[in-house]
Amino acid sequence: MAASSRRGSYSTGRDRRERILDAAAASFARGDFDRTPTVELARQAGVTAPGLAHHFPTREHLLLALAERRFETAAATAEASPPDTDGTATLRLMLRQTEARVAEPELIRLFVRIAGVASDPGSAAHALYAARYERVVDDIAQRFERSAAAGHLRDDVDYRAVAREFIAVSDGLQIQWVLSNGDLDLVDLIRRYLERLAPEILANGAAVAL
Repeated sequence: MAASSRRGSYSTGRDRRERILDAAAASFARGDFDRTPTVELARQAGVTAPGLAHHFPTREHLLLALAERRFETAAATAEASPPDTDGTATLRLMLRQTEARVAEPELIRLFVRIAGVASDPGSAAHALYAARYERVVDDIAQRFERSAAAGHLRDDVDYRAVAREFIAVSDGLQIQWVLSNGDLDLVDLIRRYLERLAPEILANGAAVAL
């Protein structure tokens, strides 16, 4: 009975936490997150203000949790991607993830905002973003390396360097997108970059249209 009660309490806590994050994400998308009182965010989430503070003591904690959820969603998408049969699977995955970001532009603004905070080595955001970069570099590089081992990609390329280059391009363009107030075709810019990259790493050197 006690174990069942603990499981129920944990499930309720997780549900409450997700509702708070959903309300915060909606507020951020509307552009009124910084102006919305905590008690109003709690009301929108269907919890009390103390209940919200129990999960997220400050707004920074809320924003960090939203950023972490974004990273988890991207990782789940990558995990579910189909196997590579021609060397382009990872390139197509990168493009799909860019399309997903553009479909939720508030997440791009959130990412850039927290990235600024992460420049402070003493911040919690610093640790979160540092871990995210290493995890994403590892994942992309390993995907490329598996494709190279299968003969789809060249085997004389430093794929960790390629992964870091892609992340630099993607994150840099997201910053420019925010600074231009969304007046950049982020998907098209990433597609063009990946199509330029493809002949440099494909074993057959062929051009591809993504």
